[in-house]
Amino acid sequence: MRITQGTFSYLPDFTDEEIAAQVQYIIDQGWSVMIEYTDDPHPRNTYWDMWGLPLFDIKDSAAVMQELNQCRKAFPNHYIRISGYNRQQGYQSTMISFICNRPKEEPGFELDRTEWEDRQQKYRLKPYALDKPKGQRY
Repeated sequence: MRITQGTFSYLPDFTDEEIAAQVQYIIDQGWSVMIEYTDDPHPRNTYWDMWGLPLFDIKDSAAVMQELNQCRKAFPNHYIRISGYNRQQGYQSTMISFICNRPKEEPGFELDRTEWEDRQQKYRLKPYALDKPKGQRY
C-alpha cells in the first residue's frame, strides 16, 4: 500500500533532479527547508523526527540535497519528507511538504471496526508497521 501524504502524493516518486527543482522553488520563495524522517507514517502522526536543524537562508538546493542523501544513508528504510516553512509574519506555517524517500515495502494499515452504543460504528486505523518494535519496522 502506497502512503499518500503531502503535496505530490499521487504522482510517481520524484527523481533527485525533480526533488532538487522543488527544493529550489522552496528556496526561491524565501521559505526554510526541513528534512524529517519516520518509520510510523500514520496520517495523524504529524510530528516526524527532524534531520539536523532547519536550513535557513540557503541559496542553492545542492546543500539540501547533500543533507537529504546523508539522511537517506542513515535511514534507508524510513519515510523521509522535505517541507518548506514560511516564517513570515501572517503565515508561519508549512507551505509545501512531500515524501522523497520510502521503504522498499510499505505494509499499509488495518481498518478496525467497533460496534458502539445505539448501533454506531467506530473505526480506527492501525499501521501494520507498529506490529514490530521501533527501529525494526522496515
